[in-house]
Amino acid sequence: MVVQDSTDAGDARVGVQLEPFLHQVGGHLSVMKYDEHTVCKPLVSREQRFYESLPLAMKRFTPQYKGTITVHLRKDSRGHLSLVANPLKENRGPFKVSTESAAVAIWQTLQQTTSGSGGAHTLAQWQHTQLAHSLKESSATSLLRSEFHLNAHVSSLVEDANGNQAERRSFNPWGLQCHLAHLTRLCTEYPENQLHRFLLLENVVSQYKYPCILDLKMGTRQHGDDVSEEKKARHMRKCAQSTSACLGVRICGMQVYQIDKKHFLCRDKYYGRKLSVEGFRQALHQFLHDGTRLRTELLEPIQRQLRALLSVIRNQSSYRFYSSSLLIIYDGQELPERTSEGLHPPEAPQPDHGSSSGSLSKVDIRMIDFAHTTYKGSWNEHTTYDGPDPGYIFGLENLIQILQDIQEGE
Repeated sequence: MVVQDSTDAGDARVGVQLEPFLHQVGGHLSVMKYDEHTVCKPLVSREQRFYESLPLAMKRFTPQYKGTITVHLRKDSRGHLSLVANPLKENRGPFKVSTESAAVAIWQTLQQTTSGSGGAHTLAQWQHTQLAHSLKESSATSLLRSEFHLNAHVSSLVEDANGNQAERRSFNPWGLQCHLAHLTRLCTEYPENQLHRFLLLENVVSQYKYPCILDLKMGTRQHGDDVSEEKKARHMRKCAQSTSACLGVRICGMQVYQIDKKHFLCRDKYYGRKLSVEGFRQALHQFLHDGTRLRTELLEPIQRQLRALLSVIRNQSSYRFYSSSLLIIYDGQELPERTSEGLHPPEAPQPDHGSSSGSLSKVDIRMIDFAHTTYKGSWNEHTTYDGPDPGYIFGLENLIQILQDIQEGE
């Protein structure tokens, strides 16, 4: 969406209004949609340096880094808040987002409910039950089953002009919550004209109609070398009380499309922290289940990519990927492919990430969130490590083994 940010008619600056990214399933920093193939997030210098010096072998397993932009908070005449990015030079053409964009409609509906009753204070006080009510009233959203730590079941159906039920879609409320928290912080801690820097990254789910996403916090240690003792103790406690300690991996968020009910089943980080080893295995099984059957054709390509990533990580001496996540992605929509015999069933193996150009990736594996990653030669590092990251390797090995057990029916 192109917006005019100006103090008078003679000072018009064109900017890109950022949308909440509706497929964010984990993390605490708000991820925003810049355009169809690009997302952005608040810039952390350590993460920027990681992307700029990324080893070639790891590029296949990370989102493409597209640079940085400046972002500012904007309040319109009705008091509605949005984040506006100054577009890149190569994007200064007529960039547009549909006025029927679901993310924009949801966010505008939410703000209409809160406008005129306290500004930033109202945002800070916003409860998820009110958000649920707002989403129910929105004609842009649709059916969602949420079993979040948040306390609401959010659902509504899209109807056409004649009142007939149209195609149902659903959105994970986690990204909206992160966006809300981020706007609240910007409102309360910074002046309205303050410029903020954001990273531009590839939207790794843009090619999927119903992106099923598993966000896994990898490794046995989550705190960076730069954190306070208080934060260090808190992260160590979370690891000790979750599967991070015994498996080197825990669930940070999940959405999986249920084709029988036409909605996403969502889980959040609070759910993931409570899981036992057996509960983690069952959650992986659930992530691969579409409501009617287990997507067994995905198990081999996922394991193949994880083994390829494991090989790469074993060769990254001195790297420690503290608090980073690993995304496993596939499409909830099954598309039969044509062969010489006609259409073959979706159970048959199909191409995965890295297959021939132009084909839809069956599965994708991506590492994200490198704000606490450290490696030899990185700027201002007081601690360096030898050899590859043992905690990350431990987590990958256990993840591969559990998926293999599921494949073998154990």
